[in-house]
Amino acid sequence: MRVKNPIVVLILLLAAVALSACSDSPAPSPSASGAPVADAQLITALNLYRKLQQGKSWELAAPVGQDIVATYPGSTAAKEVQGTLSDTTAKAAAVATHRRLQGLWLYQSGKESGGNQSTASIYSNDAVAADRVRLILRRHSAWGQSAYLFGGGKGFECRGTCSLKVRFDEQPAQRIKAYLPPTGEPAMFISGDKVFIAKLEHAQKTSIDVAEKARGARTLVFEVGGYDAARFLLLPKK
Repeated sequence: MRVKNPIVVLILLLAAVALSACSDSPAPSPSASGAPVADAQLITALNLYRKLQQGKSWELAAPVGQDIVATYPGSTAAKEVQGTLSDTTAKAAAVATHRRLQGLWLYQSGKESGGNQSTASIYSNDAVAADRVRLILRRHSAWGQSAYLFGGGKGFECRGTCSLKVRFDEQPAQRIKAYLPPTGEPAMFISGDKVFIAKLEHAQKTSIDVAEKARGARTLVFEVGGYDAARFLLLPKK
C-alpha cells in the first residue's frame, strides 16, 4: 500500500532522500509483492513522525501519523502512532487556529499628523465586507493612547457619552462608556482604553453592542485571540 496524501508524500520523499544520504547500507530490493518497499516507507514514515513530534512540529506530524494509521492498519507502527495521534491532531488544529487569528490583525507604525503613531486593528466578524467595522488600538505621540470603532456610512448613534455593552469571551457583559469624535468621522471612542486593552489581551473573542445610524442596533464580534501586544509598539517618552 502506498501513501496517498500529497503533503505526506512530499514530506516522506524529503525524509527518504535525507535518510538515504546519511546511510551506508543499501536500500532493500523490491520483491514481486512490493513488501520491502512498503516496509521501507513505513519505517521512514514512523521515524519522521517521531522526529516531528519531538520537534513539536504538530502540523507536519499530524498528517504523517494519520497516513500511517490509514495506510498500515493493524501494524505495530500504527498502534504506536494511535497512542499519540489524537493529542498531536488537537495541537495541530490549535496551531492552525492561532495562526488564523494572528492573521486577522494588522499592525502599522510611522508618522501621522505630525507625530509618531502605532496602531493595531482588526475587522468585525461579518460575512459582508461592507458591514465590517474596525476596532483600532492607537498610540500617538501627541494624542496619547486610544481604542475606537471605525465604521462606514453615517457612523454610530451616541449622544454625549453613551454606554456600550461589552463581553470578553463568556464572561458577564459589562458597561463601558464611549463617545463620538467632535470632528465627525464615522467612529466611536471607548473611554477607559487602558482597561479595555488589558482585558482584550487575554480574550479570544470580544463582543460589543452598538447602534449604527444606517443599520440600527447590532452586536459586533471581534476574534481577538491572535493579538500580539509586542507588535502594538510603545512610543518613546519625551
